[in-house]
Amino acid sequence: MNRTTKALSALLGYPSADLQAAVSEIRAALETEGELSAAELRALEPLLVQLAGDDVYELQERYSALFDSSGALSLHLFEHVHGESRERGQALVDLAQRYQEHGFLLQGTELPDYVPLFLEFVSFLPRREARDWLGQPAHVFAALAERLQQRGTPYAAVFTALLALGEGAPDAEALDEVRRRLAAQEAKSLDETWQEEPVTFSGAPAPQAGGGIVQRLKAVMGR
Repeated sequence: MNRTTKALSALLGYPSADLQAAVSEIRAALETEGELSAAELRALEPLLVQLAGDDVYELQERYSALFDSSGALSLHLFEHVHGESRERGQALVDLAQRYQEHGFLLQGTELPDYVPLFLEFVSFLPRREARDWLGQPAHVFAALAERLQQRGTPYAAVFTALLALGEGAPDAEALDEVRRRLAAQEAKSLDETWQEEPVTFSGAPAPQAGGGIVQRLKAVMGR
């Protein structure tokens, strides 16, 4: 299961030349470990073909338009549960602590609830524990799979595969709540798209965000 989870983590990462070069290896890992059904593997094939064959800049543009332009498809788990509230900040701190307890040290700037990072962590766990961890955000995975299917994107198959790997079915009440959040986030993003951005005349460069994980956590918590 470790190789499968790691492969799915890679598929959700930002497209790059390195990812394109690794598609054959990713496909082999998914097929040989045998954690996914034949139907689930077939569903992933369009994404693998797309990543391997399309222009990398087009892949990056589509990826950003899909996952970065709207909070409704954010790859940050807690954004769909807590929004930008202080509860999300505490949840991030707790998750980072759980990572550390398992010897998984965070590096770089991504927050702990970023799905590819979460899957990278899960890929180091024993199979039974990994299935339990994957089952906990199943309601988020299910809601994202539905939204991505509605968009007609092959990325939906990644979340369908994650649901198959996790322990247990998504909680119906939690799933409905995430659906409501996604709909509200999408409506908000649509409204913001129609708003005209203010014109600024300052030539000063924009301030740069802090690069460390601690600074990112403090920013989310409003500290």
